[in-house]
Formats: sequence, structure tokens, C-alpha cells
Amino acid sequence: MANYKELEGFGVQTLATDPDSAGWAGSIFYNSTEGTFKTVKPGGVPAGTWSSGGNLNTVRGQAGGAGTQTAGLAFGGDGATAVTNATEEYNGSTWTTLPATLNTARRSRGVGATSSAALFIAGRTATADVANVESYNGTAWTEITDVNTARRNQGTAGIQTAALLFGGTSSPSALTELWNGTSWTEVNDLNTGRSQLGGLGNSTSALAIGGFIPPISTPANVESWNGTSWTEVNDLNTGRDIATGFGTSSSIGLSAGGRTQPGDVYVAVTEYWDGTSWTEVADIATARGDGAGQGIGSSTSGLLAGGYTTPGIVANTEEWTVPDVVINTLTTS
Repeated sequence: MANYKELEGFGVQTLATDPDSAGWAGSIFYNSTEGTFKTVKPGGVPAGTWSSGGNLNTVRGQAGGAGTQTAGLAFGGDGATAVTNATEEYNGSTWTTLPATLNTARRSRGVGATSSAALFIAGRTATADVANVESYNGTAWTEITDVNTARRNQGTAGIQTAALLFGGTSSPSALTELWNGTSWTEVNDLNTGRSQLGGLGNSTSALAIGGFIPPISTPANVESWNGTSWTEVNDLNTGRDIATGFGTSSSIGLSAGGRTQPGDVYVAVTEYWDGTSWTEVADIATARGDGAGQGIGSSTSGLLAGGYTTPGIVANTEEWTVPDVVINTLTTS
């Protein structure tokens, strides 16, 4: 009877531990520590998982987010009893409250590639929608140029110096505004006006995801922005609003959590966008919507903190991690 080397032309390597780099994909090996044969398959976003991180110090929903999974920023939001101006920084395991506070406490969305360069855009105070925009430099928040149209529940994408703002308000809007680092300019509208929508990407390549249309509709619509105009692309599998988006362009991303209507049902669904269609992947542990996460990380390494759920608002954090490879044990049965 032929052995594996005679059949394939090479032997099976013996390793003491499982490999974790993409270069091993497609290999078969023997794990001498466990006494088992294993295969190495490609990892990537579809194989990603959520795990627990440290809790926020200030419970909040609809907070702004910026940075990365190991150096994240959460700011503003709807606290347990009132809107907050608090800013917290994440080091990969723990949130620390910073001395820097927003000039205007409100709930809104933010953007920023790093924890020391962020924008908090428009939103709602305790009493009104506002057009205020604030910029963070790692030390303090500074009021800068307002958006043209005050709004809340909007989608955002981009970084501190080049951002996109779309949809929002209590009566669903299609308005889109572009930030060039100095001023906001109204550009082409969404095809479908809606509020409470998710977003991901940058100022020239973004997605507007789901949303809310009165009286009780949470459509699955997704639109792609190419720097000039919006185009309808393939829908989500689960229509929802207040989902959190992760991704640095419209070619790959995640939509995590959210809420379906009617009934205000919070969901744990996570969907992966490969540039063409949406696929359901690993759920978040706590079904929630409007967590601080949009703007924190990417489709391969994200952070979701706080948010609305049933009942109330939560402070817990979940971390999204994508492996380079997946190890499967071979069996003889």
C-alpha cells in the first residue's frame, strides 16, 4: 500500500504547534504535541470571530468612534441619564477616561483613522439637532466648520481630513456632504433618503447601509459611493437600522448588530461585504445597535463598544479578529 509521500511526492511535516501564517494555507501537517494530523485552510474575513474586551467607563449609545482595535477612541453619545461629552481611549484591553471633553455634549457619529485625529460630526443634544463639528488632536477638542444641514442619525465615512456625511435627521434625508479638511460641500444625494443608517469606507469609496424609513420600515438597501454619486448595490440579508459599519473602502466591510422593525428587535447579526454581495458570518455576543465602533478599526480588526439593547444601554466591548488561516483536524472516520 502506497504511503503519502509515494502518492504526493513529498512527506508530511511534523510541527510542535499549529502554524498561523497565510503561507501555510493548503498544507497538511502532523502536530506532534497533540498526536494528530491537520490541514491548513485560508482564513480571512469569513472566518473572523468576536471576543470580549474591556467595558466602557461611561455607559453610552450612539457614540463617535475612531482609531484601531488596540488604540481606539469613543466620544460623546447617549448616556444612561443624559447625553455625554466624555472621551475614552482603548489600549487593546482597557478603556481610560481622558481629560479632553467635547465642547458640545451630544450623540452622533465620528470618524478618524487614529485615536489622536478624529471628527465628531453634527448630532443631537438633549434638546435639538445641531450642525456642530469638532476636531480632536490627541489632546483637546476644537470647534471647526459646521456642516451645512444640522442633523442626527446620519451615516459617516472617512478620516479627520476627508470625510463623508449622508442621510439622517428625524425625517429621512438623502443629503450628502463632503469634507475636504476645511469646508463642507453638498454633493449628490442618496437614491433613498433614510435615517439611522450605517456607514463604512472613505470620502471617495463608501457604503450607506440599511436605515430607517417611517413609519416602521428598516430596509435592506445598500448604496455605494464612488466619490461623485451613489449607486444601489446588493441588499443586506437582514434589513436593519443603527447597525455599526467596519471597513476602509466600499470593496470590503462588515455590518454588525442593529435593530429590525416593527417591534424594536435588536439583533446580533454580522454580515460581510466582499464588494459584490453580503454573507452572514459570526454574530456579536450582545445583540445591540448604535455601538461606538463605526470608525474604529477595519473589516479585519474592529472594536464595538456600548450601544442600545433590550433593556437599556450597555457598556461592554467586543473585538473582531480575523485569522490568516483556519486549522482543521483530520479524522479517519
